[in-house]
Amino acid sequence: MDNMLNISSSPHVRRPLTTRQIMLIVILALLPTTVVGVITHGLYSLWIILSAIISAVLTEFIFDKICKKPNTFLDGSAALTGLMLALTLSPSVPLYIPILGSVFAILVVKCFFGGLGKNFLNPALAARCFLLISFGKTMTQFSVDGVATATPVAELTAGRAVNITEMFLGTSNGVIGNSIVALLVGGLILWAMDIIRGEIWISIILSFTVIMGLFGGQGFDVNFLLAHVCGGGVVIGAFFMATDYVTSPVSRLGQTIYGILIGGLGALFRILGSAADSFSYAIIIGNLVVPLIDTYIIPKPYAFRKSQIKLQNGEKKKSLLKRIPKAVIVLTLVTLLAGVALSSIFTVTKDTIEAQKIAANTESYRAVLPEAESFESVRKADDAIEALAGGVYGTSFGKAYINSAVAGKNAAGETVGYVVSATSGDGYDGNITLSVGIKADGNITGIAFTELNETPGMGMRCDEPLFKDQFSNRNVSAFKVLKNGGSVNPDEIDAVSGATTSSRAVTNAVNAGLDFFRNYLAGGAEQ
Repeated sequence: MDNMLNISSSPHVRRPLTTRQIMLIVILALLPTTVVGVITHGLYSLWIILSAIISAVLTEFIFDKICKKPNTFLDGSAALTGLMLALTLSPSVPLYIPILGSVFAILVVKCFFGGLGKNFLNPALAARCFLLISFGKTMTQFSVDGVATATPVAELTAGRAVNITEMFLGTSNGVIGNSIVALLVGGLILWAMDIIRGEIWISIILSFTVIMGLFGGQGFDVNFLLAHVCGGGVVIGAFFMATDYVTSPVSRLGQTIYGILIGGLGALFRILGSAADSFSYAIIIGNLVVPLIDTYIIPKPYAFRKSQIKLQNGEKKKSLLKRIPKAVIVLTLVTLLAGVALSSIFTVTKDTIEAQKIAANTESYRAVLPEAESFESVRKADDAIEALAGGVYGTSFGKAYINSAVAGKNAAGETVGYVVSATSGDGYDGNITLSVGIKADGNITGIAFTELNETPGMGMRCDEPLFKDQFSNRNVSAFKVLKNGGSVNPDEIDAVSGATTSSRAVTNAVNAGLDFFRNYLAGGAEQ
């Protein structure tokens, strides 16, 4: 019995800090982005955060009571899981989303596998992936002042320009914890205190940036790369999710390989995938590879490290202030200065960004009205859109919104038709935005999508000619969707098999555009 060894699961604590102290420090590091998120997105986001934290703590408490185990809810890990999950949620999700997510994270991912130190996936990320799969439409619905809008990364994916300054400061549309400057401050503090290792977050961001530069389609354009790094959960994932002790490798080399894997996968998912929000899956895959990495990359025993030998020889350990790497001080200063610099850059490039938006819209206009040489605004239509103030259009088209309306002119300056841009918020996985080309007599010339983030292989098939060409060369007052196919009348549209919700959302957007045309554009309204 005297020769028995005490074998325990990771994390193996090799410092005076306890688990509870480490969890508290990480929570404090997340407070800056939490505060910015609540201020930016409103008081409701605070209820989402509190719901997630309370649900996580209660779940662990009840599980321990039922199983008659020592209660561990006071170690702070459950509270941290709830907070991290909440910060990755939209500020408009119903409260059952953070509650269900926290219960899943703690009960299924953590407690069912033995508790802290025994889970093989990051609980908060696993819960987020569970929610994305189970409640895709709700999880990807974002709104500003009650109006559904796309996130900056979704705008990037659709080829539109974004405001990098807003992304950096955290005032853009997105999840609650989307303030990059606040996340960087918190993350760098953790790095300075040696709570997290630089090998992970540095390799993630570098590999993500390199892959995006090589294969993203715009080369190493600084604005393009900054926008992608600042969006889609890259920063919070690199600093706070991937660095989790339990689900990351032990050795420094292993951590570097792990980070490169996550950054590379995240970039490839962003480039090749249809969903803007895919970085969570990259980290989850990285978590699954960790046991393999630790099997083949074994760190040196602790006693053989130079720092330990110095301690054994009586040399005192440096104070915390002296142990802060100079790089941390430099990066912190750069972070603070970057906000000012980006604000200045945006002011200078504002006209260029606006020109890019106009060019992107013009391209979609020409796709549905190829006879037009130029496009001009229509005063009556502009006034009507302004009067809507971003609100839902009509009562018969679900959550439909009118974005813009223009008249197409030929080389002689004659009107050859109109284009209406409309959005439906009833898509299965988020907003669906399209342009509808309409001749003066009401005949539809075609539709073109500018935002479509539906399920691959199902809702995304709405962009295939077999479906969208059904709207072309039709002159009807409104379309209706047939779930089981068999359309015979001009106003009937066969739904995409297995994607009726997406098909109806597209049809609602087209019908809203048609109705707007009849009310504000038909009969030479531009005059």
